[in-house]
Amino acid sequence: MTTEQTPTGDTEGAASPAPTPAEGTSGGATEAARGAAGDGGAEVSAGGAEPGAHAAEAADGDRDDAGAPDAGAPTRGDRADEADASARTPSAEATEDAGAVSGAEGDAGGVESGGPAAEAGSTDSAEGAKAPSEAAAELAAQRVERERIARRKAERQGPVESGGKLSGKAADLLAAVRAVESGEKAGTPSFVEAAPAPRRPAPEPVRRPEPVPVAAAPDTETVGAVRAVLAEGGAPEALAPQAAAALGEGAEDTLRADPWQLLRVAGVRPEQADGFARALLGAECRPDDERRGRALTVWLLEQAAVAGHTALDLPALTEALGKRAVPDPDEAVQSALAEGDALVFQDALEEPGTQPAAARTDEEEEVPVRVLAGLERYALAEESLADALARLVNSVPQEAEGPWEAAVAALTGGAADLARQVAGHGLVLHTGGEAARAEPAALLGAARAAGLRVCAVCHTPDGARRFAAHLGDQPGGAVGTVAGLLSGASGPGRDAEGALDLDLLIVLDAPQLDVEAAAMLAESLPDGARLVLSGDPAVLWSAGPGRVFADLLAVPACPQVASRVPDPGPLGELVSGIGVGELAQVEAPGKEIVIVPVRDAGEAVHRTVQLVADSVPRAFGVPPEETVVITPGHGGAAGTRALNTVLKERLNPGPGRFGGFDPGDRIVHSPAPGRTVPGRVVRADAEGLHLECAGAPVVVPRELVEGRVRHGWALTAHQAVGGRWPAAVVVLPGDAADVLTRPWVYTAFGRADRHLSVVHGVEQALPRAVAESVAKPRTTRLRTLLRVQLPPAG
Repeated sequence: MTTEQTPTGDTEGAASPAPTPAEGTSGGATEAARGAAGDGGAEVSAGGAEPGAHAAEAADGDRDDAGAPDAGAPTRGDRADEADASARTPSAEATEDAGAVSGAEGDAGGVESGGPAAEAGSTDSAEGAKAPSEAAAELAAQRVERERIARRKAERQGPVESGGKLSGKAADLLAAVRAVESGEKAGTPSFVEAAPAPRRPAPEPVRRPEPVPVAAAPDTETVGAVRAVLAEGGAPEALAPQAAAALGEGAEDTLRADPWQLLRVAGVRPEQADGFARALLGAECRPDDERRGRALTVWLLEQAAVAGHTALDLPALTEALGKRAVPDPDEAVQSALAEGDALVFQDALEEPGTQPAAARTDEEEEVPVRVLAGLERYALAEESLADALARLVNSVPQEAEGPWEAAVAALTGGAADLARQVAGHGLVLHTGGEAARAEPAALLGAARAAGLRVCAVCHTPDGARRFAAHLGDQPGGAVGTVAGLLSGASGPGRDAEGALDLDLLIVLDAPQLDVEAAAMLAESLPDGARLVLSGDPAVLWSAGPGRVFADLLAVPACPQVASRVPDPGPLGELVSGIGVGELAQVEAPGKEIVIVPVRDAGEAVHRTVQLVADSVPRAFGVPPEETVVITPGHGGAAGTRALNTVLKERLNPGPGRFGGFDPGDRIVHSPAPGRTVPGRVVRADAEGLHLECAGAPVVVPRELVEGRVRHGWALTAHQAVGGRWPAAVVVLPGDAADVLTRPWVYTAFGRADRHLSVVHGVEQALPRAVAESVAKPRTTRLRTLLRVQLPPAG
């Protein structure tokens, strides 16, 4: 690779070895000291809780794995630099608050694209009365799916008894849940030990209907009533639409009866809810209020979901409640369970190579368990996903049928190996890098030629375009995106029962599937259909909760086909080494890889602009609009905000008359939580901001621009995952040293097709991160559920 030695050089500099490791320093944001939540919480500031992408940026600070934005974070231009330097990300804070005893920090990256919380809070008004957009239809489909899962749970023939070996607090909590479910009074724990439940075949799911339009925004009268309550409690009146949407009918009465329900609004912090409660309740506001403990329990679980967890270890949850000045954390959890706001589970801790607990016959043997608490929506999604995958596995004959035999016969090499497994199995996992996409593409072509109904979906429109290029001809509607398929905006359509009209569904970018999207996809497939999940397991995980692809790879319940097709050239060699923990020197005679050492963040910004605007276009013929800049976070002196500001000034200067945007600006649009689509600004008028995203026109209403559109010359790795550009400039300022991980570096470096420049200011922190900093763990239940549902693949 090439190292640039002088600040004024460019990519034509002389080749020299990569910098030798030197003892580096690490930076990182620190968390401001917290007061007791019950009596010292800060009042909600009038300007801090407004929704929007820029407020979210100020909240999520320097980190690429930022979580939901804080309501009290300064908006754009209001102490932004201070917030960037000092505020910990909500993901990191959720890790501490939610008791990351497991070391979980959450790589829940999609929040940098506007954030789940910021996005959820943005859907309050403008689009309700209009025809449903793709994002609206997707959210509606998720709501319908959750309702269907809830019905399935109610129809089950009695609970599976377990937990007889528990004692103490865990037993009390489990008993409380069962008492609530049976209609008994909570607090009278009693249960009997039962024999392990026999394995049952996965039932045929109730097919969900086509996505329906989202409900209309709250009416003006309701919003006005909520606004009055917020004003009385000193909260920003701008929260009224979100609060009315989150709390539903009678939202104003709900807030008066339980002011801590303000935490249901995306971005509101416990300290702010405490201040709101003190203003409304006066002397009746106490830290030990049952309502406060219950609301904080739910809030902590929601923050854990932002960080990627579908559940939390019970001791971690109670510890986090204690840090929030809840006097009796166990009572707070029991109250949340009794109200149905949370669920508790006990899962057997399986040792590798041992028989699943559900299949053991020795009733005297003690089975180690862990007790988890979680939100119902994610618990039911994981159960639904496990059921659906078991149904697919059990509904496919082991012998290949006629069309599948023809598809296998038409292929050779790795594609033939993949086709043989798909022919005889309902679920197959396929792993590999960018070049390995050729194998599922060949499978799709052969299956379609054999007369089978096939479809492939990717995480982003750019991924779909690249995958379709492997087919060599027009894909004929056979390639789309996950969001488009789930929303009904694209895909093969559905049969009379609501199932996708498919024999084979190939899902690329499988690591980006969160548990809810994965459940919806699996439940939508008919009996006998095949599902192929394909992706690179080394990239960053999904923005939403869960680690579906990694959990499936960890459970030997289905065939796993590892591609032997390497990514070509020096870039492929570099990224492959990073994937196994080695940052090796790579020969790059064509200057495919250039290292640009910098001393500080200011120099990093200067060199980045020089590379994008001058050096890369001159040396490689890649125009600035085809070069992506990737940096670890939004905040800081070399974050996306700072870089986008200077890049706009250099590449497309203008007054920014419409929310800071001008025609020709590169942007990223966030139509739904965790999703970002690159595009450009076309124009602005009374209707809103007109964009072109993935070749399609998009209009963002004026009131939603702040929350859904950001400048897009510079992105975070989570925003860039699923896409590739001819050239990439990865910026590693010194204050990013403590947030680098191997998956982040692998993902960022892997976005380049032809040329990669690394603006390097972290010294030894980069090779150390590649060698030592693996993906942060996420707490999920999917592996446990799959071990019970599916026998090991033979």
